[in-house]
Amino acid sequence: MVASAMPLLLVLLLASPSATRLASAACASEKFPAGRAYATCEDLPKLGASLHWTYDASKSSLSVAFVAAPAAPGGWVAWGLNPTGEGMAGAQALVALRGSGSAAPAVKTYNISGYALGASSPLEFPATELAADAAGSGGKIRVYGKLQLPKGMKAVNQVWQVGASATGGAPDKHAFGADNLSAKGKLVLAGSKAAAGAPAASPSAAPEAGGPAASGGSDSGAASSMAPSGGKSPNAAASTAGLSAPALLALALVGLLATV
Repeated sequence: MVASAMPLLLVLLLASPSATRLASAACASEKFPAGRAYATCEDLPKLGASLHWTYDASKSSLSVAFVAAPAAPGGWVAWGLNPTGEGMAGAQALVALRGSGSAAPAVKTYNISGYALGASSPLEFPATELAADAAGSGGKIRVYGKLQLPKGMKAVNQVWQVGASATGGAPDKHAFGADNLSAKGKLVLAGSKAAAGAPAASPSAAPEAGGPAASGGSDSGAASSMAPSGGKSPNAAASTAGLSAPALLALALVGLLATV
């Protein structure tokens, strides 16, 4: 009787939200070029994007790789931090525009103060090691950079966006679909479990046209993975370190069932 009930219990446990989030952390399978590896990754809840990062608290430095597909082949992708609010205005953004032919995407920085972007501008957070490639699967662009953050920063709002075209080397405005308007959240840098979490609670401004990062709501159900990413085997993410209690119990039951 006990043995016959165990398969049903195992199915229920594997169908739990914790197990589903673990299984859906596709970001852990991203393979970066040699020399690029990140301590943490998260599948962002909108626009099919993911963020990979390593935060060095002793140096207050944040190394990131943002991965997303432009809205069209000649388009752009963007990710940024906003220390002043939830949406686009105030965001310190890295924008990668698709290069022509086999050229690598060009990376530009924007300290966004409005909704019309032109020439690149320096960020409030000094940015170094900027680069991008178009080697991601499904036409995705991968944007790399290192940001020097203020000492003591533990969490900050983040925004991300994709667009379909660029004019004169500057991104054209993006679409204003539900996913575009919800592409934001909060990045937790330090604490008992550094990860991306729920968006800031303050109300957002009404969306306006233009720019690589529009304001809007957010989905707090994003899958998160604390396993190292970039050139690492996805099997590393299967380590029991960091697994939830239901997932550990499910693994134990698998071993038990194998002996029945």
